[in-house]
Amino acid sequence: MKAKVKKAKIKSVKKEKASSNGTAKLISSIVKGSLIALCFTLVGILIFAFVLKFTNIPESVISPVNQVIKGVSVFMGVFLGLKKTKEMGLVRGLLIGFIYTLVAFLTFSILNGSFAFDKRLLNDTLFGSVMGAICGIICVNIKKTSN
Repeated sequence: MKAKVKKAKIKSVKKEKASSNGTAKLISSIVKGSLIALCFTLVGILIFAFVLKFTNIPESVISPVNQVIKGVSVFMGVFLGLKKTKEMGLVRGLLIGFIYTLVAFLTFSILNGSFAFDKRLLNDTLFGSVMGAICGIICVNIKKTSN
């Protein structure tokens, strides 16, 4: 009887460790993906600013190019953040896109010297979250078929 109780306790402890380890991996992949996406954005914006300085590109192009840079950044962040993950691509991708958008907003607001909470922030948050969710689904399923 005592042996069964000990085995049950051991199984319970193993499940708790696996659960906390899973949570740590979830948080780790989200933070990693968000930071990678932010780095891609910073590099992309710097390159685009350099191109703008030396060319006569009209200002109407700036907003669409920024959206493309954000989209590519979210994709790269999700792809590299979920490199070793084979499940929960939708949730992880959505969280990476959401957190990336908030961190990017904070970063660029600090660099700009002003915080503007407006409709554009809401649109960017929705765009980043949906883009992250879609990329998460794609990335997880690509890895499943290639393994």
